[in-house]
Amino acid sequence: QVQLVESGGGLVQPGGSLRLSCAASGSIFSINAMGWFRQAPGKEREMVARFSSGGTNYADSVKGRFSISRDNAKNTVYLQMNSLKPEDTAVYYCHAFVVNALGGMNYWGKGTLVTVSS
Repeated sequence: QVQLVESGGGLVQPGGSLRLSCAASGSIFSINAMGWFRQAPGKEREMVARFSSGGTNYADSVKGRFSISRDNAKNTVYLQMNSLKPEDTAVYYCHAFVVNALGGMNYWGKGTLVTVSS
């Protein structure tokens, strides 16, 4: 089994910053893709930032404000969020495509709530 555990969500003021973390644990041979998605009330889940074999991708709405980083030794990714806006309010989910003895599979964290409000 593989688990993804997010942390770092909370309430911040517009213009503030927040850093999210996601640690993968369990049976892992390799992680081919890992990053962050978010879902606001009434909206579809969208990709925010991720690492994949093709490089690093960001949603247009967060370019220049968010930055994804990783610690491969810890199987952990981070999302540094700066200049936060109310429209960034959402549940943020960690995602990873993990390869282990059973093959490759997508895994999702339970989500962490980010609220941007004054």
